[in-house]
Amino acid sequence: MKALVLYDSTFGNTEKIARAIGETIRCPVLRAGDFNPEEHKDVDLLIVGSPTHGGRPTPDVHRLLGGPLALQGVDAAAFDTRTERFSRIFGYAAARIGQSLERGGGKLLVPPEGFMVIKNKGPLKEGELARAAGWAQLIMKHRKGKHQP
Repeated sequence: MKALVLYDSTFGNTEKIARAIGETIRCPVLRAGDFNPEEHKDVDLLIVGSPTHGGRPTPDVHRLLGGPLALQGVDAAAFDTRTERFSRIFGYAAARIGQSLERGGGKLLVPPEGFMVIKNKGPLKEGELARAAGWAQLIMKHRKGKHQP
């Protein structure tokens, strides 16, 4: 298995979630702007996350998802960080990321997930890093079940 977590982060909260996921499943974690698709052609599990800005992912994540990702047959998952106050008005980035991954040929293993941030700049709500690790374990459980005879 070759997994990869791609993320963008404005205030560091999404990066913390991405790193918790990457540590749990023991895979590289890269900022979206540093991703080179040529170096990661053999990825078979891609997890993408972004802060929610006006209901959408950041421009770097948006460009990444609109670019030359080879996702046919790739297992995928999407997450975001969000605040309750603004996200209820505009929606969430995770759902849009998940839709983009599916349009590109990826197969979502679990529904898109959101992790709560207190205020716009953070910090993360207490327990969110542990919840991110649990979500990563759930992804791996679904992946294992999918690949067993």
